[in-house]
Amino acid sequence: MRYTSIPLALALSFLTVVPAVAARDAALETKLRAAAAAYGGKVAFYAAASDGRTAELNADTPVPTASVIKLTVLFEALKEIQAGRVSLHDTLTMTPQDPVPGSGVLRLFDAPLKITLKDALTMMVTVSDNTATNLVIDRLGIQNIDNRIQWLGLHDTWLYKKVFKPAPPGVPADQPTFGLGKTTAREMASVIQRIATCALNAPGDTTPPSASDRALCDTAVEMLKNQTDRDGIPRYLGEDVANKTGSLDEVRNDVGVVYAKNGPIVISAFTYDNADKSWTPDNRGTLLIARLAKIVDDAWK
Repeated sequence: MRYTSIPLALALSFLTVVPAVAARDAALETKLRAAAAAYGGKVAFYAAASDGRTAELNADTPVPTASVIKLTVLFEALKEIQAGRVSLHDTLTMTPQDPVPGSGVLRLFDAPLKITLKDALTMMVTVSDNTATNLVIDRLGIQNIDNRIQWLGLHDTWLYKKVFKPAPPGVPADQPTFGLGKTTAREMASVIQRIATCALNAPGDTTPPSASDRALCDTAVEMLKNQTDRDGIPRYLGEDVANKTGSLDEVRNDVGVVYAKNGPIVISAFTYDNADKSWTPDNRGTLLIARLAKIVDDAWK
């Protein structure tokens, strides 16, 4: 899939959708609530259309992120590149001590191995590579990432630690409850919406993105559009989708932008405490996310 830039006027109007008080679609929320009622777990959900309509279920409830928190790592990388402090061409070195379990392919390569920051970000997004994620976190600094989250005005989002590594001293006391990271459906929607519209400026600053910023954001969205897990939000949709998933035994999450013909739609879906802990494309949490996305897409076409 290839990324096609949305018109700048539409992008700028889209900037106000997630944080603003918008028009909630009560009829759509009724359909979403009915779909979520019997699946066997808890749901937090937020959707926003470019015309100001929104729909939500428990959108401000803190939830475990699993790998969806990698969106905040991606955003901080964009900001550091924009500032000239790092470059996509910077070299990262994987040592024999760096590979960690779980998703990704980098752990299968021989070490020491040198890759670029762009390669690491691409693997972090497209195959949710845990080893690549940790290399990026080391390059950016975990405290810098959390400072950026606070800079964005997000109060219930946090990256606690590197993947499959112990939590460092001084992390918030609720870290054991959430694991790698926590967020809300509304807050994580705002992160991917910023990436998609290239809103890299400080909150409240609506200065249009520069050509170099737009090229940088295009690179990030291209990664998200080529994310390999398409069983959630994109499953039943004909439109292009740029998304990032996250999964644990009892967790299935997906946050993305659907490039619908009437304008982009942000969908931020979290399912947790799931009864179905299977690791198949038809996990009930994954299927629910796909159904919720289809309900939204059908309603807002």
